[in-house]
Amino acid sequence: MTAGSLLSEAKAAIARDVDAVFDVLLPVPADARARLVEAMRYAAIGGGKRLRPLLLCATSAMYGVDRGAALRAGAAVEAIHVYSLIHDDLPCMDNDALRHGKPTVHLAFDEATAVLAGDALHDFAFEVLSDPATVTDPFVRVELIRTLAQASGSSGMAGGQMMDLVAEQSEFDLQTVTRLQQLKTGALLGAAVEMGAILGRVPQEGRIHLRGYARDIGLAFQIVDDLIDHEGDAAVAGKAVGKDAKAGKETFVSLLGPDRAREQARMLVDQAIAHLSNHGDEADLLRAVARYIIERDH
Repeated sequence: MTAGSLLSEAKAAIARDVDAVFDVLLPVPADARARLVEAMRYAAIGGGKRLRPLLLCATSAMYGVDRGAALRAGAAVEAIHVYSLIHDDLPCMDNDALRHGKPTVHLAFDEATAVLAGDALHDFAFEVLSDPATVTDPFVRVELIRTLAQASGSSGMAGGQMMDLVAEQSEFDLQTVTRLQQLKTGALLGAAVEMGAILGRVPQEGRIHLRGYARDIGLAFQIVDDLIDHEGDAAVAGKAVGKDAKAGKETFVSLLGPDRAREQARMLVDQAIAHLSNHGDEADLLRAVARYIIERDH
């Protein structure tokens, strides 16, 4: 199987399987909560690249982890990502009208429902990870919860989002933009890889190369996102483009220029793949994901 077909098959499978997990775990209640759960399902099912659960499942598969456990953990990471997008799109944040090619949650429902849907997806993630149905070992469950919590809060994604808001009124240098993106985007990608290794019971010292891989693909991912925002097509991207320039924010593209930024992304992907040099064919999917990151247009 070629790398392209391996990745294509894996992406289709993860999209199908993560949707199935959300479908089962988010039944619509027959009471006044129905609108809330419908909004959660609207945001969580049938959209997105599913990159985070794909990374988690690909990493855990290298260590022989049961796919059902990996999918539940992957859905938890995806729930955090989806909640962040719901809140990012709100008028008080980015005020976006389009996400994954369809109206954002606050437009499809209303602002209050969107806030609650994001809040509930955040809580849903930790409910899933704390459930023995995900993994029976309580020590593994605690480490999964801690890893995702750290990657989601002020030392991770939320901290990066705050820096991103401040960036609209500040001039950030390359080092600061890099730190911003390591938190806003890279932390959750890194958590997905780390959680796959945790499920595989890989000791801390055995995860160093995986952290290097995750760090490099996280930065490459954001550079490509900046390139898409700079020169992409909203119809292809499934979201608004040109937002960063309008907001006056410094990005990898504004600081490096498009050509140098693209070259930097390629270098990071090469570095990421080099971190997997001690692995054989079992890491081919992680290698394919790294290459996909600089080839994508959405």
